[in-house]
Amino acid sequence: MTDLHLPLRRLARCLPGLLLLAGCASPPAPTALAQADTLIHGGLLFDGGNSDGRIADVAIRGDRILAVGPDLRRRYRATREIDATGLVVAPGFIDPHTHPDTYLRSPDPAMRRLLPWLHQGVSTIFIGIDGGGTPDVAAERAKLEAAGTGTNVAAYVGLGPVRSRVLGQDARAPDADELARMRTLVADAMCEGAFGLSAGLFYAPQSFASTDDVVALAREAAIRGGVYDTHQRDESSYSLGLMGSVEEALEIGRRAHLPVHIAHIKALGADVHGSAGAVIARIERAHAQGQRVTADQYPWLASSTSLGAALLPRWAVDGGRPALFERLDDPATAARIRDDMRDNLQRRGGADAILMTGSGWPWSARTLQQFADGAGLDPIEAALRIIGEGGTGRTGSAQRIASFNMRRDDVDLFMRQPWVLTASDGGDGHPRQHATFPEKYARFVVQDQVIDLAAFIHRSTGLTATTFGLADRGFLRPGHYADVLVFDPDAYAPKADYVRPHVLSEGVVHLFVNGVATIDAGHAAHALPGRMLQHRPPPGTCP
Repeated sequence: MTDLHLPLRRLARCLPGLLLLAGCASPPAPTALAQADTLIHGGLLFDGGNSDGRIADVAIRGDRILAVGPDLRRRYRATREIDATGLVVAPGFIDPHTHPDTYLRSPDPAMRRLLPWLHQGVSTIFIGIDGGGTPDVAAERAKLEAAGTGTNVAAYVGLGPVRSRVLGQDARAPDADELARMRTLVADAMCEGAFGLSAGLFYAPQSFASTDDVVALAREAAIRGGVYDTHQRDESSYSLGLMGSVEEALEIGRRAHLPVHIAHIKALGADVHGSAGAVIARIERAHAQGQRVTADQYPWLASSTSLGAALLPRWAVDGGRPALFERLDDPATAARIRDDMRDNLQRRGGADAILMTGSGWPWSARTLQQFADGAGLDPIEAALRIIGEGGTGRTGSAQRIASFNMRRDDVDLFMRQPWVLTASDGGDGHPRQHATFPEKYARFVVQDQVIDLAAFIHRSTGLTATTFGLADRGFLRPGHYADVLVFDPDAYAPKADYVRPHVLSEGVVHLFVNGVATIDAGHAAHALPGRMLQHRPPPGTCP
């Protein structure tokens, strides 16, 4: 029986083909096409890895990428097809350092679309940077989720609010109980989904924290799988110097056992121009010793901060703004403040190198020197007038400035490093809020060829997602969230500048955030599909 059944089985398998050849059977029905919501086809696709582009398609269903590959129209039927021929298709850009409060906290849904970022192709932003992140991460997430946002949002817990909640604005060390309370705030914030501890050691009152204090808090982030993101204590020669500040950042990472990410890496001011090579060499040595160190950078020669943070000595703002003005009322102390301000002004390149941004003040859109000349004042007296009349910030002045204090060769050298990401540091009054990613593309990729297109996209997408542990984002891969950018390589360009910082960039044709179109055929959609992303600490590290 066994011998008989074997040829019968073979005959059964062959019979349909024989009948078809004889004209006795119909051909098999064509395979049904799978359903997709959106199919983007024919574009030059960069998947977020550090590799060259290829012609390939992307199929989206719901909030996920369904498939990536050639000729997907043979496999999928889509509700909508987008012909991306001649366009670049990439993951949505990730901006790891932003100041979006004007937009993100607005009661107006149109503002919360975050158009400055969407029109650059950004689908995810980080908040709480420079040590400013609230410890109340869960409450922050709930509030933003209820309001709705145009991009995804990831948050840090910040040294500033943690320290202020326990120590106020005072320049003193915490006692054991106070340090324990601060450690608990960081630990709880990490368990609520913060991606790490952010510090802004250049700014008071964070500048009053010792290295040991920061290490103790960073350990709580390390235990729960976070990173240490730092605005360095000194990017110039204000205190311990640029190289000393890099050493401190690396020391904090080593002692706390967590990755170090240096925010907006730069050599700021004439005293440290030409230092990029030495900084890079020191970080490369840390890499060789097994330490995880990355940085981000914006492609501008002018930084942005408040006038008070740029010029006032830190000791003068111990106790906050009221204490500053008490000191200015004492002639001897006021003279010391003025002397230190002159030194800081020299570090910044002089009064001609400081441009007042914003609007509505007599000094707006003028350099400090121009305002001083018009008012008949010495630049330091002009600065103190601005701080007194136009400032409410903790460091003495809310007046934002563009400070022209970087050298192009340093910027280029940092940008070439494979561990340096793209970030805007985007806040009101500086064109980097509206134009960082297209500025980097137009000037440093296309015009000057400092880096190539693949590196630009990788360091704006996949590398950023990997650095900060953004699960299922930053790459065009099946199963990943459908944050997908389509831009015109001939039209993608910045339109904002230092005089007109709020002009939206051009060249983004389509941008999907979690599968929803936020830029559609070049126009912003009325959609708020962004999500509050949540870091997942290792099992057993949270209650």
